Amino acid sequence: MSFAKIYPLYIAKAEKKGRTRAEVDEIVRWLTGYSQEALEEQLEKQVDLETFFADAPQLNPARSLIKGVICGVRVEEIEDPLMREIRYMDKLIDELARGKAMEKVLRQ
Repeated sequence: MSFAKIYPLYIAKAEKKGRTRAEVDEIVRWLTGYSQEALEEQLEKQVDLETFFADAPQLNPARSLIKGVICGVRVEEIEDPLMREIRYMDKLIDELARGKAMEKVLRQ
C-alpha cells in the first residue's frame, strides 16, 4: 500500500476531530525526519510504505517511547520492523485525534 493512500485517511481522521493537516504533517515529520518538501515529494511519487520508511532521513529515536494498543495489538510488542513503524504512525495520529496536546503526542 502506498503512503499516498493512507495519508488522506490520517488527515480525515484528524480533521473530523477538529485537528489539522499541519498537525498530521508535523507528526509525520517528527517520526521520519522528512522536511515538508520531501514529504510532499513522497506523496507525489506515491511510494509504498516500505520505501517511505526505508528512505526516511532520520527515524526519531524517541519513537521507542510510543506505547499502547492500536488495532488490538501493543505497538511495543510488534516484531516486524515495518509494521511497527506503521503502527507508531497510526498510534500518533490516533492520539492527535483523541485530543492529546501536541507536546505529548511528540513525546516532549
